[in-house]
Amino acid sequence: MRYLLLIYSAPETWERRSSSERQEITEAYGAFTKEIAESGELLGGEPLQGLETATTVRVRGGKTAATDGPFAETKEVLGGYYLVDCQDLDRGIELAARIPDASTGSIEVRPILEMGMASA
Repeated sequence: MRYLLLIYSAPETWERRSSSERQEITEAYGAFTKEIAESGELLGGEPLQGLETATTVRVRGGKTAATDGPFAETKEVLGGYYLVDCQDLDRGIELAARIPDASTGSIEVRPILEMGMASA
């Protein structure tokens, strides 16, 4: 099963960390990424640029509107993701719990909808 592990955290959490704490988190991400790459579970993943770089697009009545910023006000924002291929949801949850930001933010585990499995 393929899962998207969506990493949400409050932007100010990173800002409040000392440089040594930031280095520790960065190293923990590196170790986690290396481990799931070596296990063959990692399909992809990237950190995202800051919330201030987001653009939201809506189409209403055939007209496209693009606005700066996220769709909704929220305390936690999407900061990155991992795309993994693992045995089942339990393993997806196990991996999500090991993502460094799980201790201060939240990780959403979302199964990928295989298009061949989509119903009409």
